[in-house]
Amino acid sequence: METRRRRQPALAPDERRAALIAATIPLLHEHGTEVSTRQIAQAAGVAEGTIFGVFQHKSELVICSVVKALDPRPTLDAIAAIDPAADLRTRLTRAAEIVHSRFATNADLMHIARRLIIANELDPQTRERMTETRGQLLRAVTALLEPDAGRLRIPPGEAARLLLLYCGANSFGPYGDTDAFDGAELASLLLDGILQSDSGGPAKC
Repeated sequence: METRRRRQPALAPDERRAALIAATIPLLHEHGTEVSTRQIAQAAGVAEGTIFGVFQHKSELVICSVVKALDPRPTLDAIAAIDPAADLRTRLTRAAEIVHSRFATNADLMHIARRLIIANELDPQTRERMTETRGQLLRAVTALLEPDAGRLRIPPGEAARLLLLYCGANSFGPYGDTDAFDGAELASLLLDGILQSDSGGPAKC
């Protein structure tokens, strides 16, 4: 007996858009932009033509899905939830872990975002929205460091930029190793440098 696809019930256009985006995100992780509308339709449990009833073309659905997946709010909320009473090293370690998790989990989608959104001059509004995400992350980490600004050799914003730079390079660069990432080690690198004291611990320079 032929197995028929289980169709989803009729939804309002906004609900249908949301359902298609939710079905597309994991497929983008798996297939990248080579994902087909047929695969998306099967995952969403709809006819392929349903996609074009709410999206003009596949690229629009892909872009909307990338924007949704890279929504910075969960990351910003996690950084804001770090205990402000914790010591600087603990706060920095936790921030590094949160930022690295975001980058490592979404590295493939961020590559898509650069190619289809950030480098695309035809949709400046979406490009500006995605670019602003970088500023939001920088401001969030900077705010986390500002209570200890007087103890830092460089401004909190510069220290935050270095943390983001390292996490980004570790996720996207040719020498990165996401499996070996250690938030405490990155915090030590930023706070203590790489010099070793006579006792074998970090040198306090």
